[in-house]
Amino acid sequence: MYRYDEFDAEFVRQRVAEFSEQVGRRLDGSLTEDEFKPLRLKNGLYLQLHAYMLRVAVPYGTLNGRQLRQLALIAERFDKGYAHFTTRQNLQFNWPKLKDVPEILGLLADVEMHCIQTSGNCIRNVTSDQFAGVAADEVEDPRITAELIRQWSSLHPEFSWLPRKFKVAVTGAEHDRAAIKVHDLGIRILRHPQTGETGYEIVVGGGLGRTPMIGKVIREFLPKDELLAYLEAVMRVYNAEGRRDNKYKARVKILVHEIGTDEFRARVEAEYAELDGPTVNAPREELERIGAYFAPPAYEVLPERSERLEAARRTDAGLDLFVRQNSFPHRQPGYIVLTVSLKPIAGVPGDMSDAQMRTFADIAERYSFDELRVSHAQNLVLPHVRQDDVPEVYAALEKAGLATANAGLVTDIIACPGLDYCALATARSIPIAQEISKTFAAPERQQAIGPLQIKISGCINACGHHHVGHIGILGLEKSGKENYQITLGGDATENAALGERLGPGIDADQVPGAIEAIVDAYFNERHEGEEFIATVKRTGLDPFKRRFQAYVAGEAGVGEAA
Repeated sequence: MYRYDEFDAEFVRQRVAEFSEQVGRRLDGSLTEDEFKPLRLKNGLYLQLHAYMLRVAVPYGTLNGRQLRQLALIAERFDKGYAHFTTRQNLQFNWPKLKDVPEILGLLADVEMHCIQTSGNCIRNVTSDQFAGVAADEVEDPRITAELIRQWSSLHPEFSWLPRKFKVAVTGAEHDRAAIKVHDLGIRILRHPQTGETGYEIVVGGGLGRTPMIGKVIREFLPKDELLAYLEAVMRVYNAEGRRDNKYKARVKILVHEIGTDEFRARVEAEYAELDGPTVNAPREELERIGAYFAPPAYEVLPERSERLEAARRTDAGLDLFVRQNSFPHRQPGYIVLTVSLKPIAGVPGDMSDAQMRTFADIAERYSFDELRVSHAQNLVLPHVRQDDVPEVYAALEKAGLATANAGLVTDIIACPGLDYCALATARSIPIAQEISKTFAAPERQQAIGPLQIKISGCINACGHHHVGHIGILGLEKSGKENYQITLGGDATENAALGERLGPGIDADQVPGAIEAIVDAYFNERHEGEEFIATVKRTGLDPFKRRFQAYVAGEAGVGEAA
């Protein structure tokens, strides 16, 4: 993983000192809240419903044990003993006191971490595939590109005050696990079909929120050495022409929509032609320097299959289920990738206690070459586990309450903090997720349903990505009550699609039953071996709408356990 050089270290320390002085001025009254707001947002500090919230950057979702242990220390000392992992692979502390923030930033800097550009109208934390560097369908480790973009975009003089926030995701794989098509800018590493040269597909104008849109391809193939100059051209067009008179129309997706994909592409290409590429693009030596930090660890030469693990699975049903549900194939023989769910039944999606963080840091150091990942589904990943070690890893996870075998299933729910924390929220998300997970708690039932992604947002801003959930849930306020809209058919993969509403909004206590009704319709309609989203795409929404609307109307037997 990437290590700070001298510039990185000095840059972060200077920001800590600068913001410490600004916090002092706010505390002594020299700065009003209105004056302080843009300063704190540049440092990832929000003012939420009940307290400040501090968002910590986790570039492309990669951490080591020392960093996670430091996050645990901060959670214990300055928060309420836990932290929350987000859909941008970041981490949030929900209860820091303003006077303690400078010390927290100093502790983060001690382990090469910071909160810079995790908020504000700038290029945000660059996200990537949680299986980067280990997936067999990968052309190239996307974290190298993500790190290059991080360095290029950090305090870039032209792009620090954009019309609105700007989110970037990078994938290097055939199958999109980074949701690049619902980002302002999505980058897919690929090989040219004729020459075999490695380059990029550039996607612009995706995004969720009150106006959800799927991104449009503006360059089918960009040579690898030309990336930064092309991105500079994209950002210049957006910075010059993006709306600044209306924050709801200020995202790049609105610009692309209003002028059209072809016109946006033409303006980018014209800007690109005017740039002096060699002065903007990174020299090959710099790419090689960054790439060296992402070299594979010192794997052992092992058999493809571990007899020790297979024997343990035959005698331990819990271990067998965990491996079946939470593992991903590793490209290196004898190794396996393990997803560690932060979605225990009735738990808060994405939350992790300080004790769990310390235990997980120990596990990563001992069994995963001191590397762990954060996924945009609010889970953690151990990317380099020897198959022989899986029984011990599972035992340690189980002892820490981290062995829930539900990755990708109906209880692996993405949810924003909602009205329990967020000043923008109009409804709660966490209790809805908890009730749904209790409704479908039985492992046998989850397995029978199979892969199913539920995503919940507590307001129109869509931090829970509800638009691209197989089942999406949007919480709103209606006549003084929380009201929930249900959408169906969303998809965040390479086959990206936005969900469609099934009908009118429903009350909070109706949501679990509504999900049961939708699942009942799936059981009625699916072909043998067909996953939920495939059934929805084949049948369309009508059979699901009928079952959903019958449930809302109170027809007997609808929405009962399947």
